[in-house]
Amino acid sequence: MTFRQFVLALRARWFLACCIFGAVSAASLVLGFLSVNLYTASATVVAESKADPVEGYLLPTSTGYIATQVDIISSPRVAQRVVKLLRMDEVAVNQRDWQDATGGRGDLTTWLAIKLDKALSVTPSRDSSVIDIAVTWSDPKTAATLANAFAEAYIDTNIELKVDPARQYTTWFDERSRALRVDLQAKQKRLADLQAQTGIVATDGRLDIENARLSELSTELVAIQSQRQDAQSRQKQIVDDPDSAQEVLQSQVIAGLKSDLSRAEAKLQDVTTNLGKNHPDYRTTAAEIAGLKSRIADETAKIAASIGGTAQVMARRESDLRAAIDAQRKRMLDMTGQHDQVAVLQNDVVTAQRNLDAVTQRLAQSSLESQTEQTNIVLLTKAVEPLIRSSPRYSINLLVGILLGLILSVATVIFLEMRNRRVREESDLIQLLRVPVFGVVPYIKPEGSRIFRATPGAVGRRVEPSVI
Repeated sequence: MTFRQFVLALRARWFLACCIFGAVSAASLVLGFLSVNLYTASATVVAESKADPVEGYLLPTSTGYIATQVDIISSPRVAQRVVKLLRMDEVAVNQRDWQDATGGRGDLTTWLAIKLDKALSVTPSRDSSVIDIAVTWSDPKTAATLANAFAEAYIDTNIELKVDPARQYTTWFDERSRALRVDLQAKQKRLADLQAQTGIVATDGRLDIENARLSELSTELVAIQSQRQDAQSRQKQIVDDPDSAQEVLQSQVIAGLKSDLSRAEAKLQDVTTNLGKNHPDYRTTAAEIAGLKSRIADETAKIAASIGGTAQVMARRESDLRAAIDAQRKRMLDMTGQHDQVAVLQNDVVTAQRNLDAVTQRLAQSSLESQTEQTNIVLLTKAVEPLIRSSPRYSINLLVGILLGLILSVATVIFLEMRNRRVREESDLIQLLRVPVFGVVPYIKPEGSRIFRATPGAVGRRVEPSVI
């Protein structure tokens, strides 16, 4: 349909279009007058960025954070808190409305919270941290009260959202600190029992003393071994070559005996030369020489036995020192093991104490967080009772009615024209019948023609042109 065809159809059906337009416009005005007057009250809050006194960091005010705060305000939790704050569930009218609407099924608080959510409008500012909380209600005073209650409930809910996790952490850290305290006491008791059993304390220097004692025994053993080896060497020298032995050469008794032996041998030689071997003096001198040699051998044997006894004493001393060193080493090993056990228990005690201190510190911080009543949400302006209704607005309703009436009237004309197409000009005939047009009879006024006067129902009616 071309625009000209639409204009012709609209001119032909102008009365119907005007009726529809007038009906829709009048209906919008009637609905506006019949609608209940609604009032909107607004309270504003600020989600400001400031340092948290407990945590010590800046609270964020990003777009996501503001969107989260808007969702919190619109949540059923805040609405239910408003119901409890204003005691709306105790009002008889609300209870009766709930009974009529639900038949007593469900929860009254939840039903009222849903009703309040429908009247709530939360709008964040575009370039700031200000959030507008608006409530639309039939009573202006109630609207202001509800808006302020939503702001207060939101601030309290924001505090709870921060405090409740801190309280849960406080409970958990308290239980954990008790368990760690019991564990620390048990480890301290094990350490004390081991120290009492072994006599080892944290600042004990007994291990150093025992180590010095082992060093002394080792040094003494080396000296005894050297002395034993020297005694054995001298004893062997006396047995093999007594004349060159140091002890024999230094012995005055042997030296005297050797001197007497030399004089007796010289005398024996003189007696042998002068008197002969059968002389009694020869036999006496020979017996004296034999006696002197026997005494020299006995003295040498005594010296050798004395050196051998010294070597045996040194060997026994060496054996005793070896046993003492082995016992000292075993004692040191035992003490080292005991010290290691004590060190392990001490480390366990230190670790347990460190864990307890960390949990205790976190417990104190969580306890402080759970008791705080501070929040970064601040009430900027309180809602006041609105003086002008927010709905209905008659001018807007009339404008909407006019636009809707125009749309419906035009749509109706187009629908009727497309459903029952009329030939209103030569182009319609060409388009519909595909035949050429030879001529067009212009409009004929019914008043100037008897034919039209005689035609029933022709008076007062517009006659369309005839197309040949």
